[in-house]
Amino acid sequence: MDLVNHLNDRLLFAVPKKGRLHQSCLDLLKGSDIQFHRHSRLDIALCINLPIALIFLPAADIPVFVGEGRVDLGITGHDQVRESRTTEVEQILDLGFGKCKLQVQVPEGGDIQDPRDLVGRNIVTSFVSLTREYFEKLEVEVGGEGRRGATKIKYVGGSVEAACALGVADGIVDLVESGETMKAAGLKPIDTLIATSAVLIKSKHPSNPELIDRICSRIRGVITAQKYVLCTYNIPQDRLSHGVQITPGKRAPTVTQLMNKQWAAVSVMVEKSKIATVMDQLEEVGATDILVVDLSNSRSS
Repeated sequence: MDLVNHLNDRLLFAVPKKGRLHQSCLDLLKGSDIQFHRHSRLDIALCINLPIALIFLPAADIPVFVGEGRVDLGITGHDQVRESRTTEVEQILDLGFGKCKLQVQVPEGGDIQDPRDLVGRNIVTSFVSLTREYFEKLEVEVGGEGRRGATKIKYVGGSVEAACALGVADGIVDLVESGETMKAAGLKPIDTLIATSAVLIKSKHPSNPELIDRICSRIRGVITAQKYVLCTYNIPQDRLSHGVQITPGKRAPTVTQLMNKQWAAVSVMVEKSKIATVMDQLEEVGATDILVVDLSNSRSS
């Protein structure tokens, strides 16, 4: 099949082809019922149930392709959007996964404690634009380039954490999730440039705005379902106000009177991270038959 000739009437949706965001993106597409089959070694996949073509690209390239209007929609890191310097993309949603920080890291046993001490020295990073912007501000703070010279920023595409040990750099700027890799490399953080996570972005001139709105609604529904659970419980009418105070819901709880008019049934969305504490509190105020149901999808605002 000549895939290129099948793209004309399709919305082009770019997703990371590998890396830390890849699997979470595939899970999100599955939850949004965007069905596709990716043939081995091909970076284009036609969706079966929607007029969409998925384009698998390096995460760093996605803001550029979206900004130039080559593709309509994309998922990448907020860090990559900032690094690309493009102004022709709109960030629609923070997807809540792939959270990490872009940090300045230096050798644990070294004498550098402040990022200003790195001005005029060698820095290695995959984020040259953000790093240069950061150190240009520091150069101004310490009195410009005249006293120490310009900070030397070198690009490497991977294994940034090895640069100090190899004598290539005095410090690095790289993404950090748990920090274990940096600790293993003998590094410590001394500043954070930005916090980042996966974001959904779109072109400012998309080919099919209505389809984009539908996809955004589906993705937003999946994210909400991942964040919340449905909690139901029975509670005496004279304790209902206490239960509602504990579980106010996103907008308001659904309250139904039982056949026994002294009791009410409550159904409400609760943040998944808080549900254990909420159940304890409900039990303390007299609620019973407390049930929690996982959500697979939703439509909520």
